[in-house]
Amino acid sequence: MTASTQRRGMTVKAAAFIAAAGLTASLAACSSAADSKPLVGLITKTDDNPYYVKMREGAEKKAAELGFELQSLSGQGQSDNDSQVKAIENLVARGAKGIMIAPSDSDAILPAIKKARDAGVFVAVLDSPTNPTDAADATFATDNFQAGVLIGQWAAAQFANKPARIAMLDLSPAQVAVDVQRNQGFLQGFGVDIADKNKIGDEKDPRIAGHEVTNANEAGGRAAMEKLLQRDRTINLVYTINEPAAAGAYSSIKAAGLAGQVTVVSIDGGCPGVNDVKAGAIGATSMQFPIKMAGDALQAISGYLKDGTKPATSDGLDFTDTGVTLVTDKAVPGVTSEPTTWGLDNCWG
Repeated sequence: MTASTQRRGMTVKAAAFIAAAGLTASLAACSSAADSKPLVGLITKTDDNPYYVKMREGAEKKAAELGFELQSLSGQGQSDNDSQVKAIENLVARGAKGIMIAPSDSDAILPAIKKARDAGVFVAVLDSPTNPTDAADATFATDNFQAGVLIGQWAAAQFANKPARIAMLDLSPAQVAVDVQRNQGFLQGFGVDIADKNKIGDEKDPRIAGHEVTNANEAGGRAAMEKLLQRDRTINLVYTINEPAAAGAYSSIKAAGLAGQVTVVSIDGGCPGVNDVKAGAIGATSMQFPIKMAGDALQAISGYLKDGTKPATSDGLDFTDTGVTLVTDKAVPGVTSEPTTWGLDNCWG
């Protein structure tokens, strides 16, 4: 999907700032009376990843329902912190009452979030918690570690009677929170000693053939899988950070003549990914719910603006868990899952 070019209801100054900063933007819930509505911003990592497209669509619908003016901004890539900082500054300058952000860097974004909160803006983090989590007013996210555990447990059952040779297709070298949590959750679920839970790549298990980064997109997944297969054609289990990376990995597996010999697992639960599970390209995926994340965050902003209340966190967690469901057509004992028929009815709901 190409970047939206709509800027309706945006001041010339704001539009010029965004263009100069290299940000992409779209504006929802616009009308001649848009300036009378409370402004809320949504900042995602990219504007073209299907996951964030769906999150934005959900936010647009909920914002219209709650009477907000929504401005959607994004960085230029999964690790583009600078553009997200500029997006926060732009929203604060425009008088935003609330900001929702899926941080590209859980640490580097903290000073910008603090400035926004100091200016009286309610900041809700989506999808990728900050470090620490209480740096924001609220966090709505998947339990990414548990999402990894589920596909790890499923894979362990598949490989109960045969040796595994595992390829790890991660996000980036930056070791951001969502990348670490999914990676380490999968390994723990599979039964690998993960050593430092907060670090990718320090495990010593000989079953692991190697790690490569994908930038969470299809081209990256394809290139990463090609590199790993060039080094080791005995790989028979592939963990991927998300379903676009899984799709790329599968294309390389198929090109290498190994389709049917390699099991791929992933996390996301988008409709294209569920269709890949149905087709057999992905064995199982953990579905998360970005529409719910955005909707719950907007509801929290609305509540805060009305009476100053903030949402409670989920039991035992320091954020609000928006849920995760394993989707596979090859259910295994002891691991709760849903089939792809359910997945296609509920993808990213």
